[in-house]
Amino acid sequence: MNKTKKMTTMALLCALSYIAMFASRFLPPLFAAFPFLKYDPKDVIIVIGGFVYGPLSAFTISLIVSLIEMITVSGTHIIGCLMNIAASCAFACTASAIYHKYRNVKGGMTGLLVGIVSAVATMMILNYILTPIYTGMPREAVADLLIPAILPFNVIKCVLNAALVMLIYKPVTKVLRQSGLMEKKPNTSSAKSNITIIITAIFLLASCAGALCIING
Repeated sequence: MNKTKKMTTMALLCALSYIAMFASRFLPPLFAAFPFLKYDPKDVIIVIGGFVYGPLSAFTISLIVSLIEMITVSGTHIIGCLMNIAASCAFACTASAIYHKYRNVKGGMTGLLVGIVSAVATMMILNYILTPIYTGMPREAVADLLIPAILPFNVIKCVLNAALVMLIYKPVTKVLRQSGLMEKKPNTSSAKSNITIIITAIFLLASCAGALCIING
């Protein structure tokens, strides 16, 4: 693989991931009752980078974007940066590691599912341990938020990100191949598989929308 093309593509994915994060800051919170829990779609791009180049690349993109976020727009400083890296890696590195072992639709879907579980579990633990340190909230108050707020928020966030990966992975990689930034490979996925992925993604998006309607009343 051409190293220059890979570095260029990685830089582009970092830029897209940062733009996605920055744009999401202008979105309304997912939970009206907990406005401090903001949806961040940057992991969608990080997963795509991991699916293309492997889990180490997913970690690299996560590290770079989180560091830039910390010094530009974030108010949570180093602890927030570490939590961002941990959350992104738990999702993206896990998903891409499984996908690179089983490079097919089933491997990708399994990777995303395991990534969701890994990221949700990681954020439950880190929020309990680290949130009181950088927010000044009593640990008991944070513990009281774990089940009603932090758990459903992270589940919905990760499911949304997984659904978006399903929808845009092929279009993004197609553009990268057409632009010469990725090696061209024969399309081995069937039309039936593509339809299954799209239907699954739409179902997940609809499920998240329904859950948010119920939570927000």
